[in-house]
Amino acid sequence: MAAPAEIALVIPASNTVMEKDFRRMGRDDLNMTIWRLPLESVTREAEERMLSDELPKSLKEIAGTRPDLVVFGCTSASSLGGLAHDARIGRQIEMSTGAGAVTVVASMVEQLDARRPAQVALFTPYASELTRSMAACLGEAGFHVVVANGMGIEDNNVIGAMTPDEICDFVAPRMKGVNADCVFLSCTNWRAAEALEKLTPALGLPVCSSNQVTFDTVAERLAAPVVR
Repeated sequence: MAAPAEIALVIPASNTVMEKDFRRMGRDDLNMTIWRLPLESVTREAEERMLSDELPKSLKEIAGTRPDLVVFGCTSASSLGGLAHDARIGRQIEMSTGAGAVTVVASMVEQLDARRPAQVALFTPYASELTRSMAACLGEAGFHVVVANGMGIEDNNVIGAMTPDEICDFVAPRMKGVNADCVFLSCTNWRAAEALEKLTPALGLPVCSSNQVTFDTVAERLAAPVVR
């Protein structure tokens, strides 16, 4: 029997959702370790500090564990400078650890490309600047963003404490009269993956979340033989 794949999941320290989602979606052919980066406020300034000061230190430590994949689990931080910025994070991970890299923004683009929606509705818990950066990434990837609504929250603990029903109550009324082919719920610390089961039939549209598309990408990477 092949050895389970080793996954290093890198998330902000205040993220209480992504690890739970990954374990809930989980599979028995992977081992997962969690690496936490200090971050309390979901703002551009705080996320830029996390990327410049904290991520390089963690990657040096992660390299010693020799993972097969390193997953960078912060959607908004990956979006700050568009798709090129996200790609640089992926290359930084690969060069620092020798492992394959998975980011949420790249996973979003990959999984939406497979669905080929012409028009995407975007919802986030973020303040307006970060919602705009996510919409810009979708637009850069070739998707027409027909609506981009954020909740204006900067406290990551508040985001993580929101229930799936609260997410549904935010999204559903804002989709009335919106002509979209797909809905994307952005944020790895939002319990959006749990909201999919209720939102998808309610809206009559495919609904994707940060954690769901990232897990799907990880699963696709694991379908290829693991090289140690």
